[in-house]
Amino acid sequence: MSESAYRPRDDEASPPLDHPPYRSTSLRHPVRPLVPLPHTISEITGPGPAISAVTPADADLTTNAAVGGEAIGERILVTGRVLDETGEPVPDTLIEIWQANAAGRYVHERDQHPAPLDPNFRGTGRCLTEADGSYRFLTIRPGAYPWGNHPNAWRPAHIHLSLFGPALATRLVTQMYFPDDPLHELDPILGAVPRAHWDRLIATYDHDITEHEWALGFRFEIVLRGPEATPFESRGAGSPA
Repeated sequence: MSESAYRPRDDEASPPLDHPPYRSTSLRHPVRPLVPLPHTISEITGPGPAISAVTPADADLTTNAAVGGEAIGERILVTGRVLDETGEPVPDTLIEIWQANAAGRYVHERDQHPAPLDPNFRGTGRCLTEADGSYRFLTIRPGAYPWGNHPNAWRPAHIHLSLFGPALATRLVTQMYFPDDPLHELDPILGAVPRAHWDRLIATYDHDITEHEWALGFRFEIVLRGPEATPFESRGAGSPA
């Protein structure tokens, strides 16, 4: 393997464990030095994610088979590749996503935002990366929503992504944002990442992905390691909001 494969992660692009503008980190961040735990065979080789039951329908968040209806909102296609530090594709990676609906509300009992719930939008999906590292979701563009971090606080539209490798210790979590959102500059979670590296978290509109009279296309590449790695929340400011 080339020397470039061992280039270290760019820690300056990763969100800090304690980020005062994101108030929840004051309650959740470690206050003592972290203790590294060497991985044994069980952490390296398993247990891996349950991928046998993944079906193509799991990547379509716009229909609810249990209800039989279609979700309300702007259809979007989200696609990209999962790559390693050398730019090589990473196949057979389980990607799970979750998000708010078009009105900015999650299907979760703790979300009491007075926005309508959509009975046809379940808000979660999953797929496996192909041999070339690619993935693809059909979903609804999420809405912005208020949160209690500070007065008049609104989270920009975003989609959460969780990636599973061959073992539980290889789970990574991040967020994908949309281009040209005025709330980016006001969001302390995105703001925990230095402005120069926001391009790693903001998807790009791709007209070649867009499907005629059906859905707009967005591309979001995910780099697992190395100096160009996507910022992950497992190293950052705590659980997503």
